[in-house]
Amino acid sequence: MTQTRRNFLKTSLAGAGLTALPLLASAGSHSSDIFEGSAGAVKVHPINHASLILETPVGVLYVDPVGAPDLYKGNPPADLILITHEHGDHYKEETLAALTQGETQLITNPAVHAKLPAELQAKAKHMGNGGNDMFNGMNIDAIPAYNMTEERKKFHPQGRDNGYVLTIGDFRIYISGDTEDTPEMRALKDIDLAFLCMNLPFTMPVEAAADAVREFKPKNVYPYHYRGRDGGTQDPEEFAKLVGDASAVQLRGWY
Repeated sequence: MTQTRRNFLKTSLAGAGLTALPLLASAGSHSSDIFEGSAGAVKVHPINHASLILETPVGVLYVDPVGAPDLYKGNPPADLILITHEHGDHYKEETLAALTQGETQLITNPAVHAKLPAELQAKAKHMGNGGNDMFNGMNIDAIPAYNMTEERKKFHPQGRDNGYVLTIGDFRIYISGDTEDTPEMRALKDIDLAFLCMNLPFTMPVEAAADAVREFKPKNVYPYHYRGRDGGTQDPEEFAKLVGDASAVQLRGWY
């Protein structure tokens, strides 16, 4: 079947112990994908650029929510919000304040935690690279996210920003944040679902992202965060071609 940005890639995952179910309608123009693991279903809602929602057996997770709060209307409220780093396309205080309700908790890197106003900081934990925490039985590992190319190190210096690996039962999700194809990424194992950034000059080109996927072999991968300065883009369809059969590439309309 031809892969497109808005059509679900119907790939057989039986050998991986997962079931991919058809797209369901969700708020606005966004759709959701469902993946089945031993602990239950994980539903993916792409929102925009680096912002996404995961409905999981342990709660509803918002990742790097920015933009107008209306973007999130029609979706269930957040139980946990994860922030990878401080850049404006990943962290926006006003959006966080609007989406943090009742018992919502936050996990951020230390740099973002220091920026939070007191009312949000009271609901937040911070994790540095290599840190570990739990949320409702879900294991959370903070994976280093950084630039290695000399001229890009100013954007994401080593030691500051996080990616995350979330483990729910035997189902493992990797969220890259902003990074290049680091040794830590390439060393990941048993990832069922990955969200992988690719844009220039801030992260990495499509060739590096695809090469990393061919090495750590997530069962499914969403190219996201693929537009850069002045609307320039890495081509997600080119990424899918380069990945080949190493992973099931899920192409969606993030923009």
